[in-house]
Amino acid sequence: MANVKELSKKTVRTLKNEGAGVVLRKAKRKIMGTAQPQAEIYTPEDIFKDVLFINGCDASVPHPTRYRVTHQREQLEAHNISTAQVFYADLQLDQVRFYRTFIFFRCPYTDVIGEFIKTAKQLNKRVLFDIDDLVVDTKYTDTIPYLSTISKAEKELYDDGVRRMGRTLSLCDAAITTTERLAAELGNYVPEVFINRNTASDEMYALSENAWRSKMRTDQTVGIGYFSGSLTHNDDFLMILPALQDVMKNNPDVRLHVVGELNLPEELKELKSQVIAHPFVDWRKLPELIAKVDINIAPLEGGVFNESKSENKWVEAALVKVPTIASNVGAFARMIDHNNTGLLCDDVKDWKEYLTRLVIDKEERERIADNAYHYCKEHCVTLYTGMPLAEYVKKYMTENYVFALPSLNISGGIMVAFKHMCMLKKKGYDVLVLNDNEDTPWCEFEGERFPVLGQNIDKFCGKMDHAVATMWTTLDFVQKYYNIEDRRYLVQGYETDLYPAGIHLRGLANRTYRPTREIQFLTISKWCQRWLKDKYRQDALYAPNGMNLQEFNYTERSFKDKIRILIEGDCAVDYKNVDEAFRVVNELSSDKYEIWYMSYNAEPKIWYRVDKFLHKVPYSKVHEVYEQCDILLKTSLLESFSYPPIEMMATGGCVVAVPNGGNAEYLVNEENCLLYEAGKISDAVSAIERISKDNDLRMRLSKQGRKTAESRDWKNIESDILKLYMRG
Repeated sequence: MANVKELSKKTVRTLKNEGAGVVLRKAKRKIMGTAQPQAEIYTPEDIFKDVLFINGCDASVPHPTRYRVTHQREQLEAHNISTAQVFYADLQLDQVRFYRTFIFFRCPYTDVIGEFIKTAKQLNKRVLFDIDDLVVDTKYTDTIPYLSTISKAEKELYDDGVRRMGRTLSLCDAAITTTERLAAELGNYVPEVFINRNTASDEMYALSENAWRSKMRTDQTVGIGYFSGSLTHNDDFLMILPALQDVMKNNPDVRLHVVGELNLPEELKELKSQVIAHPFVDWRKLPELIAKVDINIAPLEGGVFNESKSENKWVEAALVKVPTIASNVGAFARMIDHNNTGLLCDDVKDWKEYLTRLVIDKEERERIADNAYHYCKEHCVTLYTGMPLAEYVKKYMTENYVFALPSLNISGGIMVAFKHMCMLKKKGYDVLVLNDNEDTPWCEFEGERFPVLGQNIDKFCGKMDHAVATMWTTLDFVQKYYNIEDRRYLVQGYETDLYPAGIHLRGLANRTYRPTREIQFLTISKWCQRWLKDKYRQDALYAPNGMNLQEFNYTERSFKDKIRILIEGDCAVDYKNVDEAFRVVNELSSDKYEIWYMSYNAEPKIWYRVDKFLHKVPYSKVHEVYEQCDILLKTSLLESFSYPPIEMMATGGCVVAVPNGGNAEYLVNEENCLLYEAGKISDAVSAIERISKDNDLRMRLSKQGRKTAESRDWKNIESDILKLYMRG
């Protein structure tokens, strides 16, 4: 038998003669994954999907990608899980917005990958690692014989790539792999490992069917096929060489077909007339090539690395009705039913016996081949085997909530929606924002960052566990998008009356309260809850509004100097009734009262008496405005809840307001505020003057107002709100 060391030297010479070298290629590209262009370029479109595969293998090693990316995508897609893939060197951080779960296949660590995984986890998205070889720790790869023959520089390069592969693995939530032995070893690095065996694609199955149905033999030779794959299998081949020599010498009609990279040992030179060499072929040609032989052999030496290998060679041969003789090792031992769907060998004696049996007995070959075919057809083809993988991915896919917002400007109802989103995200849910402005990829609220996607329904394929409309204009998407499990409509006001009579938008808003799909209504006020039931027969869950009390500093006002009155609202919106507020303050002495006007959108009208105009004050700064004012005059006719009065009360200021459905939730006349009937200017003036003159009244309103605000602290109602979202 040829000396193993000498054979390894030949291997190295062959590699060097080929230029870049297989070892270096596989070390630098397969393990490290340097940016060698793929044969097929996958650039994910900006489409919302369930799973993104990040492929760490390039065009120099296409087979792992086919088995572990292409085939697993096919399995998931067959079970309604949408997928995409990208070469790891092309991965963009922004792609984290478009997917729910990420599967890194053979990806070495890079700064981009590290940042990507960090961002994904911050968004409560799950990250999985897929691997089909033990190339995650040098304690495994050091057992590969041929690595001892390469240069120190090449070995350091290889080892660095292995370590970086392991680093990516360690950052992931769980792993997917091909065999039991691999799973056992990977379990040392991640909490859970799922076994999804390699399978043949549906196309491979079709090509295999055609290959065995159309194969024709015109000679009487018996072909033994060794589909090597790579030079790493030289030692495996040497292990069975004596058996092959004996069988070939005793059976001159035997032909050994060697496919792939293999250095032919000296011992076979005398039998070279019986040896046929084939180069690597495209996988689409592989079934036809395998079908040309009568016996497939798959020798493997023992050891943890080889015991982690998959049973691909057996499956691919079985699908073209060719029987396999394999080493009784790892996946072969587990998957092959000895003497039924294949033959398993423990030593050279077994190899000689089983090779001889199948060479001389055609019926035996056909029996084993037929059994293997029927088993693999049912259990080893993508479309028939994807359910366990789909269930596993779904298990790790974080439950998501998608909020459709009319705007990203933080005010009123938008703020409430963002608050609910923050609660859900902190609870561990994956939260996504939909908005008409597709140029805004991210938004932030209270230190939480949310991805934003445009509401173009054609750019969505992934599943939404929960989708929440937050205004009538956003319900259309929630109703029409097919892949939503649970639809919600957060109603924060009677939006029909946002528009004057005769405007067609009134009808469009109104019909959303009678949606075409089953939708769970949520609302932030008991007033809304009542009219939804009375007018539209809709049962709504009540999610009380709250506030971040700690952001509002309580201060008793002295009222000794000029009294500052705050008017808030968009004067361009009729129901805000801002004109009335300015008609009220026009009746007040300019020597005694100073008027501040705060509006996010509209500019003050020319006749308004305004001492200070505050335009587009960031929500984080609004509390400072309230703290500097003494009285809030709020004249709005229609509000779902109305935040300004309770925010003013939280700071210790006083409130004069027109009652409406929304503020009736918490405003009590003469207890925590003074109310007046809309249109009665003199009553409003009288209320302001009473507060200005009556210290006892001010103190009572201030203290009770603060108590009211304390009862609405988000911290006290958060758990109740979360229960409503998780209900059902």
